[in-house]
Amino acid sequence: MTDKVHRVIWIIPNVFCYLMVIGLIVFITANAEGLYSENRLEIWVFFSMLLLAVSIFGSYRIWKWMRDGKL
Repeated sequence: MTDKVHRVIWIIPNVFCYLMVIGLIVFITANAEGLYSENRLEIWVFFSMLLLAVSIFGSYRIWKWMRDGKL
């Protein structure tokens, strides 16, 4: 396969991770009061930050592979 196909195969899931982060943040803000009353807000915020960290790490890894010529 060509480098362009490899890039697309790696970038599409990363874009979906960012979309999940956005959706999760929208969900948290829309339901913050209910989540807070049930003591679940901290857990949801923690998981959204964790997903954001994974997405950023994935972006960095893809960028590094492209810079090194592996992708």
